Amino acid sequence: MHSPSLFSYFRRFGRVMHEDSLDSADSMLIRLAPSLAAANFTRNSTAWKTMSDEEREEKELDLTSPEVVTKYKNAAEIVNKALQLVVKECKPKTKIVDICEKGDAFIREQTGNMYKNAKKKIERGVAFPTCLSVNNTVCHFSPLASDTSELQEGDMVKIDMGCHIDGFIAVVAHTHVVQEGPVTSRKADVVAAANTAAEVALRLVRPGKNNKDVTDAIQKVAAAYDCKIVEGVLSHQLKQFVIDGNKVILSVSNPDTRVDDAEFEENEVYAVDIVASTGEGKPKLLDEKQTTIYKRAVDKNYHLKMKTSRFIFSEINQKFPILPFTARALEEKRARLGLVECVNHDLLQPYPVLHEKPGDYVAHIKFTVLLMPNGSDRITSHPLQELQPTKTIDDPEIKAWLALGTKTKKKGGGKKKKGKKGEGEGEGEGEGEKADAEPMEASTNDAPAS
Repeated sequence: MHSPSLFSYFRRFGRVMHEDSLDSADSMLIRLAPSLAAANFTRNSTAWKTMSDEEREEKELDLTSPEVVTKYKNAAEIVNKALQLVVKECKPKTKIVDICEKGDAFIREQTGNMYKNAKKKIERGVAFPTCLSVNNTVCHFSPLASDTSELQEGDMVKIDMGCHIDGFIAVVAHTHVVQEGPVTSRKADVVAAANTAAEVALRLVRPGKNNKDVTDAIQKVAAAYDCKIVEGVLSHQLKQFVIDGNKVILSVSNPDTRVDDAEFEENEVYAVDIVASTGEGKPKLLDEKQTTIYKRAVDKNYHLKMKTSRFIFSEINQKFPILPFTARALEEKRARLGLVECVNHDLLQPYPVLHEKPGDYVAHIKFTVLLMPNGSDRITSHPLQELQPTKTIDDPEIKAWLALGTKTKKKGGGKKKKGKKGEGEGEGEGEGEKADAEPMEASTNDAPAS
């Protein structure tokens, strides 16, 4: 869960989230880096109409450009492999910070090997730092180097990470239980709830559908497993260098938090973020000192008083001007002092570490989906462990959602494309044409991937 983007948690409850307030980066992109603002032009705008053909080509940065699609898929391939590496590292007595570092290092190494000979410099690397949130910890746990926290046998680990190529972002989250053999009882229920909700969301995030449809559906799926969708999570539209775009899907609708109605459109990209809990689904911030992930609030300015703060803020502006970063990338002692003043004056947006009650289990599934002309293309995923949930899906509406296809049928038939190896293991992912996804029921042996 980012958010602010992987996981958007409303720090000020009761705030109404509108398009102009959500996409805070957009208004400042032209000033900060002209090339980053290209995603905000539309063909009907005055700016677009007055551009030369060369300028229009430069600004054409949505999925109508094959180059853009390639960059999204390259980023997805890297983050999928990074996730695979991190899952293998999740063993008892392994330090969490070491695993986080390995995930980030892999992404930096792999992206660093791409576009070396490009005519102009192409930014690439970590789009969201690797997080490992255990058991009732909901999100954003990516500790500093001095932290000694270790994984234990039976821990339920939420892995959350992101990669970008030229600002085109692919994010993924996956839930893994540190054990051999099938996952059972309530742990299996909550993972199945998150995964089945993700499969339903994949089929409803499509052109012509509305964000509210997805919100209502995922809550119904979670309830079928006697679980709750966690409040405060936002699924965001992704754009170049924007990890929390202005079209969003709210996880749980209530009187205190609402978002503008939005209809999904062809050639858009979304990070669909599903978090389920065996508890109340109302996470709390217990310790601000656990927060280590921040994002520059590009529309805020303030003259910092402390020399340490100014040094840290200058370093952040140079290294991480737009996308989220981890405080591990800064000198630890100096960062602890400087970050506080930056946050207090809203120069940085913190990603708080949130918790459900002890004894609750939380599962997190997130994927990136491209709304292509031929259907929805899920580009990030990882296979789940074998699950044996205690609940069975009997609801006909949920089964009908899962039976929906993710690809647009071509007129005149034709051969189905065979899914490319490594491009999504789950139902309806990658290049596959398979339509149906099965709900995770009691004693299932083969879990749909996510």
